[in-house]
Amino acid sequence: MGVNVVLISTYELGHQPFGLASPAAWLRARGATVTCLDLSREPLRPEAIREADLIGFYVPMHTATRLAAQLVAPVRELNPGAHLCFYCLYAPVNEDYLRSLGVETIIGGEFEEKLALVVDDLAERKRIRGSARTLSTGSLTGESVISLDRLKFLVPDRTGLPPLHAYAHLAMPDGERRIAGYTVASRGCKHLCRHCPVVPVYNGVFRIVPREIVLEDIRRQVEAGAAHIAFGDPDFFNGPAHALSIVEALHREFPSLTYDVIVKIEHLLRSPAQHLEKLRDTGCLFVTSAVESLDDAVLGRLDKGHSRADFLKVVERFRAIGLTLQPTFVPFTPWTTPASYRDLLKVMAEENLIENVAPIQFGIRLLIPAGSRLLELVEVRDLIDPFEPSALVYPWRHPDPQMDALAARVQQLAGEGDKLRRTRSETFALIWQAACVGPQPAAPSEPAPIPHFSEPWYCCAEPTEGQFAFLTDGTEPEHASVCAARAEADVLS
Repeated sequence: MGVNVVLISTYELGHQPFGLASPAAWLRARGATVTCLDLSREPLRPEAIREADLIGFYVPMHTATRLAAQLVAPVRELNPGAHLCFYCLYAPVNEDYLRSLGVETIIGGEFEEKLALVVDDLAERKRIRGSARTLSTGSLTGESVISLDRLKFLVPDRTGLPPLHAYAHLAMPDGERRIAGYTVASRGCKHLCRHCPVVPVYNGVFRIVPREIVLEDIRRQVEAGAAHIAFGDPDFFNGPAHALSIVEALHREFPSLTYDVIVKIEHLLRSPAQHLEKLRDTGCLFVTSAVESLDDAVLGRLDKGHSRADFLKVVERFRAIGLTLQPTFVPFTPWTTPASYRDLLKVMAEENLIENVAPIQFGIRLLIPAGSRLLELVEVRDLIDPFEPSALVYPWRHPDPQMDALAARVQQLAGEGDKLRRTRSETFALIWQAACVGPQPAAPSEPAPIPHFSEPWYCCAEPTEGQFAFLTDGTEPEHASVCAARAEADVLS
């Protein structure tokens, strides 16, 4: 008997979720009937839930997990007999809380094969339903697994997902809007940044997706209308030879296709010039890098592997090569001071980077989730409150209440700027006024707008009220920066 599977994504940074399309291919190859629901773009379909034998929630980030957890009770009410599974980064680190909600299988890391084994086990159960039996050896039903196996990937199957034009588009400086696709060339990361949610699961390991799988996935998205591809790898240069071979082949086949990638500052500083030039020459519009802070003491606590001076060298290097850098930050930490925050804003203005930074990046507040390496630091353990399971974090308050108030004000300004369609420079000026005494430094030249996505949400942000409302009653969520009420160190690390 076939198994009916529903795979649910609640949030994937405004992109069509690879984390549904990839396992869908595996499960359909096993003979399962698979329905993919992207609840950031469509309402929950009760009929699909009622018919499901397995319901899998894809939870690659904090926002997605908070939203998914809210769905467990209504899904269980619709289908009391379905087997519930949470999979990806935030599943194993939040196992105790998810178990308390009634989740039966937890899978972290390389999840496709383990999901397929769950389907095999459920298929066997259906075949002999009603008879006494013992689950087969190696069954994952009811277990918790972190897998770092090397998988033989299948081409993602995006059948049934909302069309690409329903997702975040790329806004070009000249007003052009490009339909954007999304894929990954690798998962995990070989680095051990203390604040990064990849680390508790992969612990310094990364796994590549074979080049031909990535290219075929992109071909299909181009056929579906994509003019730009966002690579979601935590660090595109963890395997630089693999990454560059993909973009070289991509550019030969689709010379007009553009793309963006995520790379650590230390890689951008140390990589041979020809690697960065290769990105430029094959259509890379911008490189996102999790800078997090310009305070060397904070960078040391986060174990980021770069310094303030390194960041400034990368800025200079990008200008010389002709690449666009998009820095991301976690500016509000327990160690942020009024002076260090003003310094961040001052450097962005003096380095003419205001248009390169989404305004919400100036309001992101550190989250400390379960399993975080930040908990290794005595000073962190001393400042946090007890873990709040439903919030998925250890709460903390800044020693200076004015810093928490400033974070809230900056988040408010970023949200208002998005609603009122202010330019990044206009919103930055208001943030400067809220944080600083004295005039804003003049930029060396008129800041030029850069390409950016129409939904500047970030993976380690708290969900908005609008996102919760969309899950429950279909009310359209507010897009963009209002989502970041608080945020942890970005998975873009």
